[in-house]
Amino acid sequence: MDLRQLKYFVTVARERNFTRAAEQLHMAQPPLSRQIQQMEEELGVRLLVRSSRPIRLTDAGRLFYEEAQQVLGRVEQMKDAARRVGHGERRVISIGFVASTWYGGLPTVVRRLRQAMPDAEVRMVEMMSLQQAEGLKSGRIDIGFGRIRTSDTSVERLVLREERLVVAIPPSFALAADDTPIAPAELKGQKLVVYPSEPRPSFADQVLSLLRDHGVRPSEVQEVREMQTALGLVAAETGICVIPASARLQRSDLHYRLIDDEHATSPIIMSYRHNEDETLIRLLKQLIREMYEERPSWLDISYNRLHTP
Repeated sequence: MDLRQLKYFVTVARERNFTRAAEQLHMAQPPLSRQIQQMEEELGVRLLVRSSRPIRLTDAGRLFYEEAQQVLGRVEQMKDAARRVGHGERRVISIGFVASTWYGGLPTVVRRLRQAMPDAEVRMVEMMSLQQAEGLKSGRIDIGFGRIRTSDTSVERLVLREERLVVAIPPSFALAADDTPIAPAELKGQKLVVYPSEPRPSFADQVLSLLRDHGVRPSEVQEVREMQTALGLVAAETGICVIPASARLQRSDLHYRLIDDEHATSPIIMSYRHNEDETLIRLLKQLIREMYEERPSWLDISYNRLHTP
């Protein structure tokens, strides 16, 4: 088995169709099918269920697909690192992030990482939480900071803190007349703005699920792509929006109330590959611990539950 065959299998598994996979690989379908069959014979197990449409992965196929993605991603990293060393270029550390993590401690961590590793180039890549898992496996990013827990066993996951949720309310609304934590039941019948509209599942689904747990059905739900758009609509009195507490610092023209529910939180999660550079991971954990010890204003304990790495 060689890397070429792994690439063939990953393409077929992703496309779930031999014809489309062959087109992407710029080869005919029969030799592609033979290559996959040879892999199955070497492994002694079936990886694909060819009789289904689209093609379906077996349990062994799903495991092999996850591992193959990691191998291919790691190889690309090795090749890139070798080229950079050979050309005298700096090491590149790519960090994936969701926009809402930028309002907490991520800028501080990135700034201190650059100071601790002056010979490395730190690149920031905005991507949704679920996209970060794929980005880690493909080698597009080295570290991810997101909010959605995934069941992907090929990626290590570390919860850094649980950030409480607040409701953003137009000042003219009756709900804005109080500063005390608001019970989810008080949101019944309100027009709700949620984000992001895609990909799903996402933070929007977390918010809708939280309200359903309390028997709350908004009178109307409007989905938008970004939090900034959602808060703009709140400012225009379109409705209310549930956001992580740190994001309240974005706009001072809205009223914010904590949600009175201990489960109404959004995690900040650092993700990385199993085989990621241990020195880099240890350094990041150290920088985060040091930042927590300084107790910056956005880390108000009434709005956060800390998980010190």
